Amino acid sequence: MEEDTVKRIGIIGVGEIGRAIVAGLCEGADRSPEVFLSPRGAGTVAALSERYESVRVCAGNQEVVDGSEVVIIAVRRQDRHEALAGLRVDGDKVVVNVMAGVGNDDLRRTLATDAPLVRAIPLPTVRERRSVTVTYPSHPVANSLFEHLGGVLPVADEAAFNVLSALTGTLTTHYSYLATLTSWTVGHGIDPDEADRYIRGLFQGVGRSLSDETRSLHQLAADHETPNGNNERIRTTWFTPANAEALNKALDDLLADL
Repeated sequence: MEEDTVKRIGIIGVGEIGRAIVAGLCEGADRSPEVFLSPRGAGTVAALSERYESVRVCAGNQEVVDGSEVVIIAVRRQDRHEALAGLRVDGDKVVVNVMAGVGNDDLRRTLATDAPLVRAIPLPTVRERRSVTVTYPSHPVANSLFEHLGGVLPVADEAAFNVLSALTGTLTTHYSYLATLTSWTVGHGIDPDEADRYIRGLFQGVGRSLSDETRSLHQLAADHETPNGNNERIRTTWFTPANAEALNKALDDLLADL
């Protein structure tokens, strides 16, 4: 990491996102920050501390906070009051809130701190340092941290943050879509391993095309179709205006809950 980035990072709640952040900070890095992990999930945190020399498992959450300059809160929304009860967070810390659906006002009441609070939406691909992370409000320390993990997108207000947060709710739908394609392929006699390999390769190629930012997403779709061709047929018969409207409604309903 660069000289001006934070040197001591604590993570309370080491689930999928917490593990991904640790890997992104430490994997292949010439000089990793010190990382302090909460003790819950003993097998996971022990494995991380064994794999990375700069990672340490703490006796409790207060020790995580005391040892860190930046504290990442990554517990499940429903567990936050139990996990954070009684924590003392001094004003010289920066707290990064990655809990979905928990606003900073809510977290500030729970922690009773005047420390800067930053909401963030890191995705699992921070482990490969390839995820653009949305933050609010913009803070130089948090922005530097996530820039290192693949990029940062500070937004102007919490309403914009919630819109982008809602989009992350579509990720597993995409995986289920690919799984459905695989099942259909197997149902037509293709070996499961071959079907899985082909579909992964097919959509990894689609993912790489997204790096071409000179073309809009609508243009990319058009460029991959021929008139009356196979792609146009599936798009117009399956992804109909009614399906698009249903997707918009599902996102609107999720946004209302956020």
